[in-house]
Amino acid sequence: MLQKNSVIELAVTALTSEGNGVGRYEGMAVFVPDTAIGDRIECKIVKVHPRFCYGRLERLLVPSKDRIEPDCPVGRRCGGCALRHLSYGAEKEAKWQQVQDAFDRIGGFSLECQPLVSTGMVDGYRNKALYPVRERDGQVIIGFFARRSHEVVENLACRLQPPEFERIAGVVRDFLQEERIPCYDEGSCKGLVRQLYLRKAFATGEIMVCLVLNGETLPQSGRLLERLRDMRLPIRSVCLNVNRRSTNVVLGERTKILWGRPVITDLLCGVRVNLSAQSFYQVNHDAAELLYQKARQCAALTGNEVLLDLYCGTGTIGLTMARQVRQLIGVEIVPAAIEDAKVNARENGIENARFLCDDASGAAQKLEKEGIRPDVVVVDPPRKGCDEQVLAAISRMGPRRVVMISCNPATAARDCARLRELGYALQEITPFDLFPRTTHVECVALLTK
Repeated sequence: MLQKNSVIELAVTALTSEGNGVGRYEGMAVFVPDTAIGDRIECKIVKVHPRFCYGRLERLLVPSKDRIEPDCPVGRRCGGCALRHLSYGAEKEAKWQQVQDAFDRIGGFSLECQPLVSTGMVDGYRNKALYPVRERDGQVIIGFFARRSHEVVENLACRLQPPEFERIAGVVRDFLQEERIPCYDEGSCKGLVRQLYLRKAFATGEIMVCLVLNGETLPQSGRLLERLRDMRLPIRSVCLNVNRRSTNVVLGERTKILWGRPVITDLLCGVRVNLSAQSFYQVNHDAAELLYQKARQCAALTGNEVLLDLYCGTGTIGLTMARQVRQLIGVEIVPAAIEDAKVNARENGIENARFLCDDASGAAQKLEKEGIRPDVVVVDPPRKGCDEQVLAAISRMGPRRVVMISCNPATAARDCARLRELGYALQEITPFDLFPRTTHVECVALLTK
């Protein structure tokens, strides 16, 4: 039996969905971060459970052929890019395997996944950044929360963000420091500035700068606007989001415009999309276009269908298919997102779209009562997957095709297995890498009645 603080040699033979290497020592599974398949390591046991252990990499004895030198100075402390020590080829293989294993083991499917789809762009792809703002030893710190903690690791130059974000974050940090504006303290729930929130519309270049406040106003805001304007970047919106709650939820319900417009505008699959501070939007624009094109291909639209888009957000998925269907119905529980969806439809001249503000299961039941029977259902649920009521309602409405977009292969496999019990056959699974260098992977699954 391994003991805490034991030092052992280990051969890494697999990767978990969290990016940890796995090896076996005397039959016991040992999980070690920052390792690669093929590594032979010396590790220190830091936590012991009855059936597995966690270790810490102490020394690399024989490196894997897939291992590369991490190119971020704070990568190990931050933990966001948990796969930055792997070659991108090895990362893609691991993500494909993660999806395949989920559908094999959890779903009980024997269908082989399609090849993983990627743009090949691994840096600068994120169109959104949330930087916690704190004070340490009298200095303003802007960066990211370390993995599984609320310790802020200072980092303005995150390689996943576009270069404009680093410049803006630096200007905001200097402004807060020089004007002595208090930063938020989670322990006391005091202080004003909680987060810096940046968005960029990649197709148009437009940028939104938003400060999340534990209050209503930002002192000396005019001076901040001067500094941002002097940057000569395409900043089109500067706003304040009010969040006075003691919560881990980043945004509050009210956003006030300091300067410019309440939204920025992007183009996705030919559709103009207005993005407010609260709008959900895929963070990787170019990869999202590939994913939505695949979803449209799976839907196999002819122009006569009723398309139901559940968990529709600002309507982007459905609106990219609206011109190929008779009627589009989108459902989303966030009121601001539904308003954005309606505006997006109107500004794109799409008149066959209807949007309902409700949870997916409630809306599905209402549509059932109206006698609406969609031909195709697209679902893009949160990580927890679809509720049982949603899957049951889909089955009762009897669409001939269900297109499932998922950010969690495990819950996607579970939900597809439930739909199989309800009379649907899984035809195809395609993994998509929307988050290179991180452990996250998305997939599109097609089921037919």
